[in-house]
Amino acid sequence: MGFSLKFHCCLMSVWVLLPTLCYAQDYVKSRATYYGSPDCLGTPRGACGYGEFGRTVNDANVAGASYRLYKNGTGCGTCYQVRCTNPQLCTENGVNIVVTDYGEGDNTDFILSPRAYSRMAQSDKAGELFAYGVVEVEYQRIPCRYGGYKMQFKVHEHSKYPNYLAIVILYQAGQTEILAADVWQADCKEWIGMRRAYGAVFDTTYPPSGAVTLRFQVQGRAGVYWVQASNVIPSDWKAGVAYESDIELE
Repeated sequence: MGFSLKFHCCLMSVWVLLPTLCYAQDYVKSRATYYGSPDCLGTPRGACGYGEFGRTVNDANVAGASYRLYKNGTGCGTCYQVRCTNPQLCTENGVNIVVTDYGEGDNTDFILSPRAYSRMAQSDKAGELFAYGVVEVEYQRIPCRYGGYKMQFKVHEHSKYPNYLAIVILYQAGQTEILAADVWQADCKEWIGMRRAYGAVFDTTYPPSGAVTLRFQVQGRAGVYWVQASNVIPSDWKAGVAYESDIELE
């Protein structure tokens, strides 16, 4: 793929995603490749809309996922263990990644950041693995774990106070998917559905005048349910700012 870098910069990583035995499942066979990056990290321009968070989350062990895993944005923020199947080059554990983008290559399910791709390799085999370009892999869904971080609601940079509010949910823990989001309109005492603008970004052209209360529909181990975040975004919200909540999905 015409990609060149110093592989040692990609080999250090801190795992924040841990496979859990109670989620054990069969691995799915597929293929994976990687995209070019001068610093081994992810891209801030991913289709999920995470921005800089998508470049560095999980120590930049991130990936673009195929259409069947991206799920028109519902797959954003999901986590997978991905390992290549060449025992001469690769480790048994592979790499745990967060989906931050959409992307498909040569019959691939994952286009990995350079750091994530190198994590699949044995310590002295990263160069050989990069030379392959596309490798056979197997993967399984795993719960996301973000030690010390609870869910955050970021006001997207495209938001325009006070008439247009777009939000993106960060640190989506557990083995979950966000299906929908609503905003509470206190004036009329009802929930108003937000539009999935793209990826993980939900928006509304009618933001409430006071503090923003949100609820979002989650699909997880307990089925499909709603989670409410009361007054999670202040009335004087600012574009580009992430507001922390007390919510931690499991």
